[in-house]
Amino acid sequence: MGLIVPADGFLRGLRDICNREGMLLVFDEVISGFRAAIGGAQQLYGIRPDLTCLGKIIGGGLPVGAYGGSAKVMELVAPAGPVYQAGTLSGNPLAMTAGLWSLEELSPRLYKHLSKLGAQLTNGLADAARGAGVALQVSAFGSLLTPFFTDRPVSDYDSALAADTGAYGRFFRGMLARGIYPPPSQFEAWFLSGAHTPRHVDQTIKAARDAMKDVKRAI
Repeated sequence: MGLIVPADGFLRGLRDICNREGMLLVFDEVISGFRAAIGGAQQLYGIRPDLTCLGKIIGGGLPVGAYGGSAKVMELVAPAGPVYQAGTLSGNPLAMTAGLWSLEELSPRLYKHLSKLGAQLTNGLADAARGAGVALQVSAFGSLLTPFFTDRPVSDYDSALAADTGAYGRFFRGMLARGIYPPPSQFEAWFLSGAHTPRHVDQTIKAARDAMKDVKRAI
């Protein structure tokens, strides 16, 4: 869906249902892990899942994945338990070294920097669309965002699907022609990193102003 912030009470409701029915609650934090906060979305919302899945961010961007949870659950995995899990890149020394370095660089200062850049980019994209007369909703959270080409709020799967993917495609090609490479699909999240600066965001917003005009001309 891209980035869509959960409605108030949604995640707590899932936790309550799983507790009541005796089911595992699994959080996919492949996108939000270490990006939304050092403890992921579960830290921000105060919800503890039974298992958490993480992607390549835990390997500094290299191909690796990880999962973890309570000791009660993890003891079911071999060699302690009967569930066997293995992978070609499990424990890859290059990915583990890059991951350790990345995790050591996480700090309150970094998250403050990312949040500031995220707000700058979110407001800049919204202003660019408004200036061109293009309907746009920017769903954002800290260093994560997704622009949806629609005039209605995007709050779930159905409202995300209602966005104009053709307009996003024209916007993507317009940005690419101006030296900016955003995600090629409407339904992906944009990520900011510690390597980005306000100057990079300014360049992106400048390209977006012209790309939005390309979108408007095609309407």
